[in-house]
This record gives sequence, C-alpha cells and structure tokens, in this order.
Amino acid sequence: MTTSDAVVFVVDDDAAMRRSLENLLRSVGLRVAAFASTQDFLSSKRPASPACLVLDVRLPGASGLELQKGMAGTEHEIPIIFITGHGDIPMSVQAMKAGAVGFLTKPFRDQDLLDAIHQALERDRKTRREQAERDDLNRRFESLTPREREVMGLVVAGLLNKQIAGEVGASETTVKIHRHQVMEKMAADSLPDLVRMADRLGIAARKS
Repeated sequence: MTTSDAVVFVVDDDAAMRRSLENLLRSVGLRVAAFASTQDFLSSKRPASPACLVLDVRLPGASGLELQKGMAGTEHEIPIIFITGHGDIPMSVQAMKAGAVGFLTKPFRDQDLLDAIHQALERDRKTRREQAERDDLNRRFESLTPREREVMGLVVAGLLNKQIAGEVGASETTVKIHRHQVMEKMAADSLPDLVRMADRLGIAARKS
C-alpha cells in the first residue's frame, strides 16, 4: 500500500506505540506525523494532501472523542481511525456514528489497521476531489455577469430563447449571445450538462 502523496497523523500518548505505528506505516510507504496529545496535533501545520488520523481514545487533556467532535464540520476535518486499549461498545458506537472509519481495540492486527487507513485515505481523496470540483464550478459561475446568471437560471428552468427574452426584457438575439457565453464560461457541452451544473449550484429551478 504505497501512497506517497498521503500523510497519516498518529496521536497516542504511549511513546512505544507511536514508534511502533510510525515504523509500520513507513514500512508500507506512508508518510507519518506522530503526536503525544491532541493539543500538539492541533498546533501542527498540516500539508494540503490526502490524510487520515490514527487517534487514541484516551489522551491527556482533550480526549480523542472530543477532538473528533471539535473537528466535525470544519475545514480541518479528516477521516479518523480510533485505537484504544480501553474501548467499550457504547464508545465505539459513538465514534462510528460520528463518522469514524474504524475503531480498533489494542492489540490489533497490523493488517486491520492498514486496511482501515487505506479506506480512510480513499475517503479523504474523494472528499478533496469533490471539493475541488465544487470550487472550480463555483469559480466558473462567479465569472458570469449578473445578466448571464439570470439567463442561465431561465435556460435550465426550461424556457425557450423567446420566453427568456420576454422575461429579461431583451431581444432574442441578445439572449442567444448570453446563452452562448453561459455555455462557454461554464464549459458545458450540452443543455443537460448545464442543468447538472446548475443543480449542483442549487439554481436548477431558479426563474426571475
């Protein structure tokens, strides 16, 4: 499982466990950054690359579950795999309901951890890819003029050029020009393609 573009963060207050995990992960080609506490992890600089977090549940200061809760819904949220020597069923249920990829009780098999890390990194790659696509789509939409955005909303709502001209108070020729500009700026290959983009932007049914 060589994935050199990714980084695995490890947070565990047991120095021997940290070293063991670092050695294991580096042996399969993963970059590792290890920390003894959630505070150390939060104060570190994180690279803009696919990542996941191997996190002990019980830690000095803020616990692993508290860190998970604090990161939820923020730009710093990354997939988490919990490891613990004191796990119980309610704790594992809480962690998994909150989105954890895995919950492993020490001692665990190396392969179980590696499988969970692989799953977590793939999840983060997908999330980052989808976010990049959304950002690109938003940039394209922002490049439209106010009138072009208005025309786009009417086009994807199913109105014909003549109808749009009546809605916006312009000639049909002008609407055709705006429509062409919308298709070009949005890099839409067809009307269905533009409709899908508008749906992702939340403007699929917008009319003036």
